[in-house]
Amino acid sequence: MRILHTSDWHIGKRLAGKERLEEQRAVLDEIAEICARERVELVLVAGDVFDTFLPSAEAEDLFYRAVRRITAQERCLLAISGNHDDPVRLSAATALSEELGIYIYGNAERSPKPFAGKNVRAAEAGRDHIVFENDAGERVFVHVLPYPNEARLKEDKNPDESFTDKMRRWIAAGERENKAGLPSVFLSHLFVAGGQVSEGEREIDLGGARAVPLDLLPACDYAALGHLHKKQGFRGGTVRYSGSILPYAFDEAGTQKSVVLFDLDRNGLHGLREIPLQSGKRLVRLEADGVESAVPLLRRWEGAYVELTLHLREPLSSAQVRALKEANAGLVNLIPEIRGELSGKAVAGKRTRSAGELFTEFYRAQFSEDPAEGLKQLFLSLAEEAYEA
Repeated sequence: MRILHTSDWHIGKRLAGKERLEEQRAVLDEIAEICARERVELVLVAGDVFDTFLPSAEAEDLFYRAVRRITAQERCLLAISGNHDDPVRLSAATALSEELGIYIYGNAERSPKPFAGKNVRAAEAGRDHIVFENDAGERVFVHVLPYPNEARLKEDKNPDESFTDKMRRWIAAGERENKAGLPSVFLSHLFVAGGQVSEGEREIDLGGARAVPLDLLPACDYAALGHLHKKQGFRGGTVRYSGSILPYAFDEAGTQKSVVLFDLDRNGLHGLREIPLQSGKRLVRLEADGVESAVPLLRRWEGAYVELTLHLREPLSSAQVRALKEANAGLVNLIPEIRGELSGKAVAGKRTRSAGELFTEFYRAQFSEDPAEGLKQLFLSLAEEAYEA
């Protein structure tokens, strides 16, 4: 069975106020074209379909149209909720979508209903797994673990069970469902310890206490992960983050986005490869000494989103700021560094520092010592709960 892995669509996400729906539409159209060209049978979307719990009507319309184009009555699509998704809202349309071969898992106690009649179909399903079958009789077991949000983490009300213990129990329960020993995929939205984080991701979403040790993941043929926007792999690439479909932060400037394609059958994993995505505007980081040098540089990058660090001897005037924006409408971040005063690097550093680092800095300033690790993790947990509320 030929499978495509993608994640972190973040439909509706903006860049410094700039609308990106048309870019997202273009890249999702490109994924649909890849599916048709490569004869993909199953598409896995590893969470963060939307950027917020309450996406706009335009974002939801784009999602429904995109998944319909991607499946095209020829293949199945399986999506799970991420930390940015409302799992209930995301899966609200499953009663209709499952008839089209589109399956969505949130954290609800609900098993999808398999439908026949397609050349690829769901043959059997439960609350944490689903089995797909094609006309050749090949079957693939997909172990599903959506993002473990606060509601699910608190479901057992067992204060003695740690996050790691809960994850171990949930993963073991899902693996037990593969009674036939079918070729298997683990589909989840989580943070594997040692993963590389982008500037566009919040530590309150990734927090150290919620890191999952690599050896906790099941011994499957392939682990299709979402959460981290930078594509990366473990265990020789069989545990993989496909990365976001667009660069959503400037530390990803110049990176090539992609989807992952592979074949899986009773003989194991074959033909694992990345297929680059070409859609969307480029993100670039530029530096210049003064406005006169910056203007022609900005003009050379017309059509891109730009972060400009500007070295100055005195503050910018409103006329100079206007000249810079007129040189390139894609200028979204302007970082002035004035010699002899507070360095713009210090300001930029604070802007990109993680929530945990900022909390430590604040606590140290107040009490002249570092916070206890337990206190720091409590802060991150409360911050995450407030964000998800």
